[in-house]
Amino acid sequence: MQVKQQSGLHKLTPSTRAVFPILLVNFIGTLGYSIILPFMVVIVLKLGGNEIVYGILGATYSFFQFIGAPVLGGWSDKFGRKKILLLSSIGTLLGWLVFLIALILPDKKFSFILSANTIVISIPLMTIFFARAIDGITGGNISVANAYLADISTRQERKRNFGKMAASANLGLIFGPVLAGVLGATFLGNILPVAAAALISLFAIVIISLKLEDVIPEPVTDDIEVDKTSKLLGQEQRNCYQAENGAGKRVSVFTLPNVRYFIVLYFLIFLAFNFFYVSFPVFAAQQLHWTVLQLGIFFSFLSGFLVLIQGPVLSWLTTKFASACLVIAGCLLLSVSFVLFRSLQTIFLYSGALFFAVGNGIMWPSFLAILSNIVADKYQGTVQGYASSAGSLASIIGLLAGAFLYKNFGQNIFLITTFLIILIAFLSYPMIAIEKKNSDGTG
Repeated sequence: MQVKQQSGLHKLTPSTRAVFPILLVNFIGTLGYSIILPFMVVIVLKLGGNEIVYGILGATYSFFQFIGAPVLGGWSDKFGRKKILLLSSIGTLLGWLVFLIALILPDKKFSFILSANTIVISIPLMTIFFARAIDGITGGNISVANAYLADISTRQERKRNFGKMAASANLGLIFGPVLAGVLGATFLGNILPVAAAALISLFAIVIISLKLEDVIPEPVTDDIEVDKTSKLLGQEQRNCYQAENGAGKRVSVFTLPNVRYFIVLYFLIFLAFNFFYVSFPVFAAQQLHWTVLQLGIFFSFLSGFLVLIQGPVLSWLTTKFASACLVIAGCLLLSVSFVLFRSLQTIFLYSGALFFAVGNGIMWPSFLAILSNIVADKYQGTVQGYASSAGSLASIIGLLAGAFLYKNFGQNIFLITTFLIILIAFLSYPMIAIEKKNSDGTG
């Protein structure tokens, strides 16, 4: 493997293809998070909260990630991906340690009225909010990992490698929820799964330190200007770059071709998914009366098929269809899944999980591949950071609005999600021309 030494860091080129370490880091990070996923709603309900508190808790992480992700993405362009991935992983570890402390604090509750709804909160819940804030403010690992993968992949490899990236995350989602159900059934209850998440985060830090080669992106010769619009999605980006000659031309990220369009789609996709992610666990706990283990098995089933789709199936489909077509088809399949999720029958719910796996499995990696190909390599960290912030903003809105919508409409919120994902499919049609233009080398 040819590696160029520069300023004490390694400069990787796409030909080195050091994909496995970043896939391993992604798997480990998702495994830690997915251990918490099935019983987070159970913890909130047990500590006196409701679906609104659960939504606010999810939005807390997203709000702080919205602030931190673009800054970390810009820093990764300047200082290298490895340092920022380490910083993000250390933040995750600290977040889980604070979460662990919260579970052993006295459960003293108090309540207040919010928009005609009684909100019950406790000292442990407030501490959990703080823990999620710590994890969120350092939560730029997804955008930095995506930028890293784009750095070490050729344009032709990106769709396949982003499929592997998504598959590695979903492998974590297969084992994490089931592990949560098993660990949560012990006499330690909720404490053991959180302790396991902390240990897994520590392992991620070790892997990044010892196994991950650093990447120095191509030096940015243009100063990134932050206009009024871009300030909404990312702070301090311009200060993260220095023009090589001290007088480089200023370029707004949002004036780069098609970036604004993809950021809007990124926002809408996350909005739709967060309506689902805030509603389904509450629906499963309150209406279906599922245990943590049952919810874990469901998510493991869904994630298992996601891995299958994003692995061999997507690899075959990419040889037959353009990425934009896969994005549109995936959205239409997702719309079917959300209709099925309204049912109280297990057979329909698991059928919905299959449609969800196929739809998301072909849509999301294809979307990320096109996004990574519309900008030059030197802007990958910045654009991915802005996209991550758009996703975080959508998560904040989606989790809060989704909680209130579920409170008032129950499982009919999945119909709202259906209409939204169909709208995304319609808005994705211009992507066909964009992808063709970039593949022709004229973009």
